[in-house]
Amino acid sequence: MNQGIGVVGLYVRDQDEALAFYVGKLGFGVHTDVGNGDYRWLTVQHPAQPSFQLGLFRPGPPVHDAATAQALQALVAKGAMPPLVLHVDDCRATYARLSAEGVEFNQEPVERYGTVDAGFRDPSGNGWKMIQAAAGKN
Repeated sequence: MNQGIGVVGLYVRDQDEALAFYVGKLGFGVHTDVGNGDYRWLTVQHPAQPSFQLGLFRPGPPVHDAATAQALQALVAKGAMPPLVLHVDDCRATYARLSAEGVEFNQEPVERYGTVDAGFRDPSGNGWKMIQAAAGKN
């Protein structure tokens, strides 16, 4: 039996905006984009991890009532959700490339713990740490 995590979901305020960011700026590809009434199942994949999907979901019906959806959107916008981690080969070079693409960083590359990391947020407020693999580790 094969088991593992296939999709991790993020709450976003606007799925088209999130799609433009993750595909257009970060280089993810669209895996699934289907709708059912007001609900849209939208997932993207990092090219180096084809078996893993990142879901870009709007809080709301049919999963959440209006008050819960509004509370979730407010938490995301404040950066209150735990950050995700993006591994890169060269943090400084990726920082320069993504900055040129318009990605707004809240932490420039910093060397610590034997590696280099930087921080950014997506247009909805979801936090990311971008970490360079330590020498000799993958």
